[in-house]
Amino acid sequence: MAEVGTNDLANGHDDQPQLVLQKIYVKDVSFEAPSAPQIFQEINEQEQPQVQLNLAQKATDLGNNLYEVVLSLTLTCTVGQRTAYLAEVEQAGLFGVSGFNAMDHAGIIGSYCPNLLFPYARQVISSLVIEGGFPPFLLQPINFDALFAEQQRRSMGGDQPPVMLNS
Repeated sequence: MAEVGTNDLANGHDDQPQLVLQKIYVKDVSFEAPSAPQIFQEINEQEQPQVQLNLAQKATDLGNNLYEVVLSLTLTCTVGQRTAYLAEVEQAGLFGVSGFNAMDHAGIIGSYCPNLLFPYARQVISSLVIEGGFPPFLLQPINFDALFAEQQRRSMGGDQPPVMLNS
């Protein structure tokens, strides 16, 4: 079996569909506990903390069939009206993608890549929360396939499901 190097994508050897993961990395990370240390007593004595997750993703075409996909997670924990903590991570990956039809290409960038990045982002968020002195928090899995399908449905203008084309 012949090995496919990362340079093959850049050199146009894309007769067959190829997906190459080149790198996974943290692009940006932040943790804030603006109400510490008083919030530690409030968490134990008063209201239950409320947690909100905001999720975003962005893909940038870097040329030569190379794409940077960035999955952004922001976890905000509040107790009453006060912010206990805010944990943010931009987990990124470099992916070589070539030889796919437009629909498959969009699915790889919009669903497969974020699915691959999510466990890394979840681990960073979990570590930040624990190291910030708060009880452990594990993000539940996210169905990026469903999110991508919903995005496609909305971009096609409405309630109709996306049309699948045979290649």
